[in-house]
Amino acid sequence: MDQPDNRFEEAAIEAEFETGHREETREEARKGVITRLFRMASGTFVTILGVILMPLPGPGLLVVAIGLGILSRDVAWADRLLQKVRRRLPSDSDGRIPRSSIVTMIVLALAGIAISTWWTFIR
Repeated sequence: MDQPDNRFEEAAIEAEFETGHREETREEARKGVITRLFRMASGTFVTILGVILMPLPGPGLLVVAIGLGILSRDVAWADRLLQKVRRRLPSDSDGRIPRSSIVTMIVLALAGIAISTWWTFIR
């Protein structure tokens, strides 16, 4: 009888053969699975970080958008949610976020972190 790990690995590789970029070998399919899992884990981490940053002044919504952008390559619901988040972000006529808005959000976030650190540890 197969071990559960082997069945999971075989199922993931078979799914990658069906849904991936048509890998030629099992090794390419295995690398595709690992890449996809890494993207999903990092996208989830960045999205959660953005949600944590939401109450702080700064780029919380922008970080959520970046995390959802990473996730949207592999998860359909993240792409739909990303479209909703993009509508809430300030943008110019081309739909891009102005560089000044990005810089302002980052400066405010760093200032908030610096003040919080000073208030908690140094004061």
